[in-house]
Amino acid sequence: MLVKPFYSETLASGNNHAEQRATQLDGSGDDSLLDSYSGTISSVVAQVAPAVVNIRVQTGRHGEGNGSGFFIAPDGFILTNSHVVNGARKIEATLADARTFSANLIGEDPDTDLAVLRIGASQLPSLEFADSKKLRAGQIAVAIGSPYGFQQSVTAGVVSALGRSMRAQSGRLMDDILQTDAALNPGNSGGPLVNSRGQVIGVNTAVILPGQGLCFAIAANTAQLVAGWLIKDGKIRRSYLGLAGQTAPLHPRITRFHRLDQESGVLIAGIDQGGPVDLSGLREGDIIISFKGNPVSSIDDLHRFLVGSEIGQRSVLTVVRSTEILNFVVTPRELPSRG
Repeated sequence: MLVKPFYSETLASGNNHAEQRATQLDGSGDDSLLDSYSGTISSVVAQVAPAVVNIRVQTGRHGEGNGSGFFIAPDGFILTNSHVVNGARKIEATLADARTFSANLIGEDPDTDLAVLRIGASQLPSLEFADSKKLRAGQIAVAIGSPYGFQQSVTAGVVSALGRSMRAQSGRLMDDILQTDAALNPGNSGGPLVNSRGQVIGVNTAVILPGQGLCFAIAANTAQLVAGWLIKDGKIRRSYLGLAGQTAPLHPRITRFHRLDQESGVLIAGIDQGGPVDLSGLREGDIIISFKGNPVSSIDDLHRFLVGSEIGQRSVLTVVRSTEILNFVVTPRELPSRG
């Protein structure tokens, strides 16, 4: 019988551990991770960049500005920020292949800082939207745009936080905003923020100066919804509840006790004095879980239900208050149009 010496396995194992430790000490493991990260970013840019455009606007006799946008359909529809094109007399879009087209404004919504343009071309590369409900802090975020007019500039970072709120130039509080540390500068506005698959997770909209790493984007689900409305009707007529809200989790005990089929709702973070919600008896801290019997799991769900047809209609909002489930009757009003 052949006996294999024990010490040979022990020494071999020890040598393997020594080699692994040497690899860790010489940094080759880190290099491999960095190469993988770099390769991912390069692949995303190659996929996304052809669909990103530089937008130049003339707002008056001598007024000029620029921003970014991206194709959301092969037949020339471009999504950008409202503040990029608001008040423009002339709009031009320069594609990644250097072709320049005159662009028509299809519609804009200052309350979400979004606008849709269209150029006279077809068979164009376009981007897909990700489901921003599935985003998690820490995921890769890549921004492509034209800061200060430098086209096809790329920055990368992570999704720093979800569910932020900020005010649009119209004065309306925009909910469900993404925060990223991917560096944005003037001219990045309207460009895409994408994930590692090249899918749009947000539309870049703002940077806090002189702060570093404080950049914001409109969540993909909101952007996709608003873009669809603008393409269809050229404007958005929406109802108004008079609250500031954000998606918030429900306590597992509450979902079990009340046998709820959802894990989240919309936390009421602020109430406009004299608005429909204020008159209904709802309070800050209540979590909305349904609108007229339809489940509300996120702020995007609530936005979908607040369409023009709800204006003046008595609607039942179901909320969680502490451990109770309560119903309140609210009559939405029309949200005034603001330029």
